[in-house]
Amino acid sequence: MYSQGSESLIRQARDIEESELQKFYSRLIKVLKVKEHGHETVDSLQRLHLILSANKYSRQTDLSSYCTQLLRNLENRQSEGLSLTHTLPILNSVITHSPDCLTEDHVTFLSKKFVDWLRYASITQGGGASSGGFFTGPRSRQPPPITELDGTVSGDFFTVLCVGQGFTEDQWMNVYSFSMLRHWLLTYHSVSNGNSTVDTDDRSEVDGSVVSMVSATSSSSRLLPPKERLREKAFQYCQRLIEQCDRKAHKKTDTDLQKACLVEAVCVLDCVCSEDTSLVYRTFPYIKALFGRLSSDLSFARVLLPVAQFYLNHGEVAAVDCDVVWKLVFGRFPAELFNDNFLAHELLRFLRLNLDSLKFRVPQYTHFFPNLLKMLAWNSPALVDEFVDLMPSLVTAGTAVELLHTLLDLPCLSATLVLQLRAASLPIAEAGARGLVPLEAFRNPSFRGLFLFLLRTEAGDTIDRLSTLHELLAEAADWPRVVRCAQIVPVMLHVFFNAVIKVADEQLLAHLILVILERSSLLLNIPSYSKEIHRVFSCHLLNLCKLHPSLVVDQSHELLEFAGTTTNVYNKEEIYTHVVWVLGEYLSVSCDSRCSVNLITSCFEALEAVLFEITSSTPPSGGSCPAPRVITTLMSAMAKLASRSHDLIPRVSLFLSKLRTVTRGGSVAWCADEEDLVSIVTRGEELWSLLKTPGVAQSVLTPPSYITEPRWHRDTNMAMPLRFLPKTSIVFCFAN
Repeated sequence: MYSQGSESLIRQARDIEESELQKFYSRLIKVLKVKEHGHETVDSLQRLHLILSANKYSRQTDLSSYCTQLLRNLENRQSEGLSLTHTLPILNSVITHSPDCLTEDHVTFLSKKFVDWLRYASITQGGGASSGGFFTGPRSRQPPPITELDGTVSGDFFTVLCVGQGFTEDQWMNVYSFSMLRHWLLTYHSVSNGNSTVDTDDRSEVDGSVVSMVSATSSSSRLLPPKERLREKAFQYCQRLIEQCDRKAHKKTDTDLQKACLVEAVCVLDCVCSEDTSLVYRTFPYIKALFGRLSSDLSFARVLLPVAQFYLNHGEVAAVDCDVVWKLVFGRFPAELFNDNFLAHELLRFLRLNLDSLKFRVPQYTHFFPNLLKMLAWNSPALVDEFVDLMPSLVTAGTAVELLHTLLDLPCLSATLVLQLRAASLPIAEAGARGLVPLEAFRNPSFRGLFLFLLRTEAGDTIDRLSTLHELLAEAADWPRVVRCAQIVPVMLHVFFNAVIKVADEQLLAHLILVILERSSLLLNIPSYSKEIHRVFSCHLLNLCKLHPSLVVDQSHELLEFAGTTTNVYNKEEIYTHVVWVLGEYLSVSCDSRCSVNLITSCFEALEAVLFEITSSTPPSGGSCPAPRVITTLMSAMAKLASRSHDLIPRVSLFLSKLRTVTRGGSVAWCADEEDLVSIVTRGEELWSLLKTPGVAQSVLTPPSYITEPRWHRDTNMAMPLRFLPKTSIVFCFAN
């Protein structure tokens, strides 16, 4: 949170009018043209920095003239009162918010300056390092040389990893320029060549300074154009940083600095190699050696992600084997560092940014989905957006079935990860004292295979003891982390089903329907979890059958078995209702020529038995009455089936007439609400009336495609059949 003073300044920066902003630019340019600068100039630059960061006008205003003036200040090395270290961050903000203000002249000049700052900073400590006493003379106050992090005297050029009691201005410029180097390498490509007034292949030196004279005699790279010379110096700088990171730092903060610099160095090398592929062959030996040195130490995981990015971008050019990299990144990282939230975000960001490249160059990464989902299981709320983007790429014809099972067992995985950490931290003797049945089960060799299945790193395994696993983890159902994980599973399932219909054939979709029916009763017992999963299953069962009506015939045996089980009416109301609906809607010759009279009759008899049972007996002990929607759906499905096989009409008509007779006596045991009972009876009477005219019933309950999928915008005559239907028939046509 910002302080009140900071929030006030940010608010002022955001509320500034564009006209006022233009006046401020004009005043600042005039101030910068003055030879000497004071604190007022620095304050103005800092205010500009804030405005550019917080204000939308920075993207709309032409900053070209202002940018030119800043570059002139950079060129004036003798400017007093205004440190160059104040100018470069402001310039970086200008480039960030308005890169179009750059001209090719600016690019050439800044590229030369970057070479100067990066490669030729002084190698002695700043004046603040002097420890001269009362009798110290000018000659004895010579500044000592800079040192490395291990305390040895540096024998090479200055970098951000050099140590000193004080830094000179050019050394600070070295640090600042390295911090914005990658941004600059990514930005200067957008500059239009049409704004150039100088030759971009200018082979002259940066300027006439002493440093430039040294650079002119120290490297043959002076013959290169500015951009290429900058790439060469950036390569040398990053090469030196990698070598400096081999040194043992004395302080932990310096060790962290080494890791941060390695990340930036590898990213910069990735940029320069993307611009010039000839550098790939020079760079890969350093990257490969770095990977070999760090891959066994997972504390360097953040460094290894940019290394993996380098392998992904340039491994094919260098013709190197990258499998060991992917086994580390997709294997060990999620398996052992799933509880490192920062790394999880970094790894998922890497995946999201490189989805297309990964599909083409590392297609096997999809088989690591059990491992990747560990991060979601551990930190569910924070990673939902990342996995919503990532999930479609994990859904393939080969992974779809196992991935669906894994998503449904994500709360079990969450509980297992908690147990894994607890088992590593708690002595075995304490487990019983704490009364953690799941922890004891986790340590029990008899159940070890169940938990190892959940903790697998790659796809390919199966499990047939889910009910046992759910019993072992029953105590974990109210753990906060497990509950939060269960709450995001429906979201992931929606993404999964929306993706799978794009890659699956009908055989795979038929298999998924079997999984839906099977897993509807095999879920960890978390309050409201089963109900939410059933709602998702119902939604996508309808979508699958609507897209491929023949699936109902393909899986008719399993669907009928599910619909014919009376207990499903009471504990799986949502999905049961939709299974009955798809049977009544799509078990028709018009949907699939394989649909025989015998199949229609079998389905009718199964639904008839269930409807008779639930309307002629009281609900199970402790259970509630069947939902009115279940009863009306059963009646409608039976009426639809009877309209396709007229021999069944007397049977359904007899039931509907008895229904009206039974309810005349008042309340019934299977319906507690009077209004619901009235609605059920009304629907029964409407269906009974409709079935008295079988031809009309078939047209209404099984309407032809030109009615269900009209083309009225193409042919007005297609709407004519509706004119010959009774109003009630039209209502039924759209209500069912």
